[in-house]
Amino acid sequence: MLTLDVLIVTHTPEGIQRVADMDLPHVDRVRYIVSWQNHRNAPIPRELASRVDLAVYRLDVPGISNNRNNALYHSTADICLMADDDLQYLPSQLEAVIRTFEENPGVDYASFMYEGDGGKLYPASECDLAELPKGFYQSAIEIAVRRDSPAGRLRFHPAFGPGSPRLHAAEDEMFLLTARHMGVKCRFFPIVITRHEGLSTGNRPIDNRYVLWAAGAFINYQYPLTSLLRIPLKAWRLRRAGQAGFFYSLYNMLRGVAYASHKVVPQWKEGAHE
Repeated sequence: MLTLDVLIVTHTPEGIQRVADMDLPHVDRVRYIVSWQNHRNAPIPRELASRVDLAVYRLDVPGISNNRNNALYHSTADICLMADDDLQYLPSQLEAVIRTFEENPGVDYASFMYEGDGGKLYPASECDLAELPKGFYQSAIEIAVRRDSPAGRLRFHPAFGPGSPRLHAAEDEMFLLTARHMGVKCRFFPIVITRHEGLSTGNRPIDNRYVLWAAGAFINYQYPLTSLLRIPLKAWRLRRAGQAGFFYSLYNMLRGVAYASHKVVPQWKEGAHE
């Protein structure tokens, strides 16, 4: 019977209190791993410290990718489910993650669904992710991997995501792109596994140029032959959605391409996922 680690990332003393407020359910074969950045030597809340199914690991380096990788490093379960500190879980949802991997032994990377605000659209049915469905994108909180598999050796690229030096987004997209480049068996399952209140980051106005840098760098990695056509299209879509101006988006996405070309090596090229 498979076991599951829910890998929760948080930061600051306020963040660890948010984890305590999640009221995480006690579920057989489920454990919670919390990676805590910028902890300021604050105490672990009593309601967390007293739980035998939960462990907190402090981390003293920045970046959400480093935070997720720290949680992955400390995981020992058969399945690793990525999580944030503002989610709601039902026991049946966590049991569904375990059951999905038990019923699909050939799948090492599963992408699920979350419910909440934002109106995110998903494929209508279960599908393989070797070729992405039109418009498909995922958040880390939808990802689970089989730890004793090639997917279990994947790591989030530290050059991407909030807290990184220049590319303040696209860490989740790079994780899936790396998996696909490495031939990992990835599959989408139309199963809701958690609830997230509020708009996701992808639906908010972009007031950080480094988010656009990350978008440009990621498009260049995903579509190396056509990125210079796709980046202006992305800039136009951002303007149409009211998230950022066209020329501002175009300029900063191209800056991201230039930066990543000189400073970032994709993991599928350097083997850093191992």
